[in-house]
Amino acid sequence: MPKITQAKRESRRQQILDAALACFSRDGFHATTTGDIVRESGVSQGTLYLYFATKDDIVAALADDRQQGEAFLNALAQSEPDPVHGLFLMLELYGKTLADPRRAEMRRVGIQGWGEALRSEAIRGSITAGLANVRAAIVRLIERGQQAGEVKANVDPEAAARIMIATFQGLVLQSSWGETLDMAAVGRLMRRMIAGAFLTASGLAAADAATPKE
Repeated sequence: MPKITQAKRESRRQQILDAALACFSRDGFHATTTGDIVRESGVSQGTLYLYFATKDDIVAALADDRQQGEAFLNALAQSEPDPVHGLFLMLELYGKTLADPRRAEMRRVGIQGWGEALRSEAIRGSITAGLANVRAAIVRLIERGQQAGEVKANVDPEAAARIMIATFQGLVLQSSWGETLDMAAVGRLMRRMIAGAFLTASGLAAADAATPKE
């Protein structure tokens, strides 16, 4: 019997995850069965179980895949020499994910995952680990800004990161409810709020250089 290549295995895994994403977005976690995912994906029940032992494993895998994408965004922001530029770049990059209609299913399933995290320790661990990575990336940028004299010394990096993430999570909810969001206006206000609450005079100068002209 010929061996399945790693590329083929990854393709099959992604096929199952794409099908699960569609089912979860359409019907929710609890109404979706593994049989539904099998029919949506076109693989056999046995094949599905070769990759995922339970439905919770599929949910956790979707969360892990999302974290990989977020890690790329975080790395782009961290690569900015000026930490204020990096902070504003994070706002821009994550804001673009909210405005992308192709990510609507992922946003809907992500919200459902927040609810499932109250029930499942495995899902909660996966989701909170992803949030911790984003929070740590923001904290590093703020701390770099404080070292450079661009962020006020009395700003608590951890508290600031949590507030920024909470704001984003609220926008995810509003977007997924079908509300029309003017992300350009939201982004402008967020930048002004951060500038006023976080930045020193030199930080404001860096912010002006990083802010798109209106």
